[in-house]
Amino acid sequence: MSAKSDKNPDSIDDSSAPLIEHLAELRTRLIWSVLAFVVAMVLCYTVWNPIYNFLTRPICHALETRGQECGLILLKLQEGFFVAIQISFLGGFVLAFPIIAYQLWRFVAPGLYRSEKAAFLPFLVASPVMFMIGAAFAYYIILPMAYDFFLGFQQGPLALPDDPAAAEQNPHLAGIVFQGSVSEYLTLTTKFILAFGLSFQLPVALTLMGKAGLVSSEGLGSVRRYAIVVILILAAIVTPPDVISQIVLFTVIYGLYEVSIFLVRRIEKKRELEEREADV
Repeated sequence: MSAKSDKNPDSIDDSSAPLIEHLAELRTRLIWSVLAFVVAMVLCYTVWNPIYNFLTRPICHALETRGQECGLILLKLQEGFFVAIQISFLGGFVLAFPIIAYQLWRFVAPGLYRSEKAAFLPFLVASPVMFMIGAAFAYYIILPMAYDFFLGFQQGPLALPDDPAAAEQNPHLAGIVFQGSVSEYLTLTTKFILAFGLSFQLPVALTLMGKAGLVSSEGLGSVRRYAIVVILILAAIVTPPDVISQIVLFTVIYGLYEVSIFLVRRIEKKRELEEREADV
């Protein structure tokens, strides 16, 4: 008999069955994730105005310290509706993230050993926690400094209502006053929050890679000088051309890099100890 005739068609079906089961499981997890996101987005749409008020506190505080009224303008008729959708989209993702992460865990967990589950689960919990810490750092520390810097380019009586003498000294001064678009402000604010939230994922990502053996503490330490350059470039891009905010961001991210080296080193020491105990 030929080799072709020796093949059993049933073996092909048996080998493809697990793949079909995995795809069906993936579809189920995706459906639950999308459903959770849609429900969370609808809930956030019902309270988009309080969320908007919360996101505009940094710019309002910066304007109030200068004696200016806090107000953003709508440049297009439909811009208000799209602002509500933008806020609902962001809030829906944040609100649904725990459910999405849980669905990801339910899909991945059956293919992991018990020891691998115990190793992976802490990183799954630490990731949203570090993201929230980074987002809070951007909201409460970086954004006030950034908006105070940007508003410093205003001039004229409208920009300095508490100092009318400045206008009298130079009556022909062309005024520069902030009249921000709601959409552009929210886009800039969310970029800051997302950028810092993702930057704070550095210890989680590097520690997970160290757990998997993809990086080592010695290797991370040897490229420290290059990491400093990359972090400096990142700080210059993400933050405004304000030395204080750039130094703050550089200090935080570089500190997270050193923390990552420490955590990877601890993982390596624990792995070496387990290997010695296994050899005994």
